[in-house]
Amino acid sequence: MVIYGVGLLAACMLVGVILGDLLGQLIGVQANVGGVGIAMLLLLWATNASRLKPLFAPPSASGITFWSAMYIPIVVAMAAKQNVLAAVSSGWLALLAGVAAVAVSFAMIPLLSRLGRQNHDQS
Repeated sequence: MVIYGVGLLAACMLVGVILGDLLGQLIGVQANVGGVGIAMLLLLWATNASRLKPLFAPPSASGITFWSAMYIPIVVAMAAKQNVLAAVSSGWLALLAGVAAVAVSFAMIPLLSRLGRQNHDQS
């Protein structure tokens, strides 16, 4: 049932946008601050939460997995495009910060992979 995946995605997006708008107001910015990222994290949490697993029968779980798999790459691609355009127009320091963030993220992959294997072996 792909429709449950769409429903979960819509709920996460709605909550993320609302929280992003509230966060923007709290810090005095007239914009949504991190709403899509919050929605993505909520979707990841919801699809992996052990409390919610019994609610999803196998057809529903496949729809939820499909939409969570589609949503994350699309959001990352949209955010990357916006960040690159902003960085190029902002100067060298912004570009350097972006490159450093990507380098640190790539460096964390082996560490997170090892941690994931250790947690998997213990269970």
